[in-house]
Amino acid sequence: METLPVLAEGLRKRYGKASALDGFDLAVPEGTVCGLLGPNGAGKTTAVRILTTLLRPDGGRALVAGYDVVRQAAHVRYRIGLLGQQTAVDEVLSGRQNLVLFGRLHHLGGAAAGRRADELLERFGLAGTGAKPVKQYSGGMRRRLDLAASLILAPPVLFLDEPTTGLDPRGRNEVWAAVRALVANGTTVLLTTQYLDEADQLADQVSVIDQGRVIADGSPDQLKSKLGGDRIDVVASRADELAATAAIVARVSGDEPEVDPDTRRVSAPVRDRVAALTAASRELDAAGVAVEDVALRRPTLDEVFLHLTGHDTEAAEERPQEVTA
Repeated sequence: METLPVLAEGLRKRYGKASALDGFDLAVPEGTVCGLLGPNGAGKTTAVRILTTLLRPDGGRALVAGYDVVRQAAHVRYRIGLLGQQTAVDEVLSGRQNLVLFGRLHHLGGAAAGRRADELLERFGLAGTGAKPVKQYSGGMRRRLDLAASLILAPPVLFLDEPTTGLDPRGRNEVWAAVRALVANGTTVLLTTQYLDEADQLADQVSVIDQGRVIADGSPDQLKSKLGGDRIDVVASRADELAATAAIVARVSGDEPEVDPDTRRVSAPVRDRVAALTAASRELDAAGVAVEDVALRRPTLDEVFLHLTGHDTEAAEERPQEVTA
């Protein structure tokens, strides 16, 4: 049987009386991106720290690149890269000097470290700025350099812990492009993020974790389909026509719609997208109900997450985490 790059079975971890992981299971196929989603305090960071050998579990087992994270921790560390939430590069040094330093810390010789630094600068589109101090880099460039540093030894498995936190849209897109290029070359990525659109953009597989265990997994489209496929959205022109709009959407969809008074938006799942759009438009016009917009859309991962967990990704405070070598 083929060895999975990341496999966790029944992982458990407690901090005093609080349970951070309570039977956590995960299986990540080779050459894919797995998005690990969950509210603060759900156990994402604890899971990553166990899988990267920074924390010992209280129960269960985990294999990364085919090695046990407890009994064969040194083998695991040699085969993974880790990009944490905080930038790890030195702002005074140049981009190339940073990568050479990381290479030497990984026991590469001077010439080998220099060659690897040049390869990575080229790979991440930083060759033209490799001689500049990192303090002159944009946020996206720094995170790309961080990614490059985590790949000094070309690890087959890469852990990204909220890699685009604090970046502007351009910086996020730069990091996304770099991650896609890594996966195209065979790297397996485990990504934790609170940006659900990021998981939608990058992940082949999404695992939703809540209260220390995975409560749902599948591709983004598979998870979205659990909410009934397509939805119709109607935005009423006036607040006093919201009730009439909701009644029409209910008839067309055959389901109780969701009504947002603040945005005057009425939304409901539909089975036949074209027929629903046609019928809604016809009935609204016949009833003389003025609307600003009528549209069909797929459910978002935000809606899936809210449906599965009952709260958004920032609903709870992160538990304090222990770091154990």
